[in-house]
Amino acid sequence: MHPGKRKRKNASAMKLVGKLVAVFRRAAGLTRTQLADLVGHQVETIASIEQGRRALLPDLAAKLDERLDTKGALKEAVAHMPEIDLIPAWAEEYLDLEREALALSWYDNQVLPGLLQTKNYARAVFDSRVPTFSREEIDTHIGTRLKRQEILRREVPPTTSFVISEAIVRDRLGGDEVYRETLHHLRECADLPGISLQVMPLGRTSHAGLDGPFILLETPDYQRVAYTETQRGSQLISNPDEISILAQRYAMLRTQALNADETQSLLDRLLGEL
Repeated sequence: MHPGKRKRKNASAMKLVGKLVAVFRRAAGLTRTQLADLVGHQVETIASIEQGRRALLPDLAAKLDERLDTKGALKEAVAHMPEIDLIPAWAEEYLDLEREALALSWYDNQVLPGLLQTKNYARAVFDSRVPTFSREEIDTHIGTRLKRQEILRREVPPTTSFVISEAIVRDRLGGDEVYRETLHHLRECADLPGISLQVMPLGRTSHAGLDGPFILLETPDYQRVAYTETQRGSQLISNPDEISILAQRYAMLRTQALNADETQSLLDRLLGEL
């Protein structure tokens, strides 16, 4: 089953908000297409929200309130949704957003971003898991991870920026052969259209990403969301204030990291040392 099609537990509040959108839209005498045009979003987005398949984010809720003259009802409903509806326990909703993203900004300090991993590197990542996965589970996870990477090679790829720690680049996860393959793969990815790859060098005296990795994402409807992972869970963040903080941090990380040319030179140097 497609990850985005799984039935999510405790999604009743999300479905209720979607029903409210549909009721208010019909009361205003609008079709989904007309409402989508009024708020500058895609028809599929409105349909997914009304059907309870996609969370209504705060900025769109405010636009709908204005266009439907609902006096802030939808914005208040979103603000008081149970946390589980706004912040899924795992990554299913993020993966749906990633597939359609216009832009991605990704900071990682422990492991290569999934979009940059080779098959063998991904296997080393899943082999390192404690408690261990079965062979079948590992193969399934690797297949899913590699499938995600197709967005980088589509006809119009998302504009994607990666800032990764130099420790990741120098780590030999999986052994020497995997390390060599990974460096070659990163060097190739650095030349792909729409990709900016920057390495955060070791030995810095200041660092904007000490709180850990995160991803900023822009949807086809120009909404911004953020995604973070912890040891035992994940957060999909839609609060504009929180996203602003992460965007400021990412901007600072890009100034602190090696630029794209310097990063390519580092990779070339490491490859030359093999």
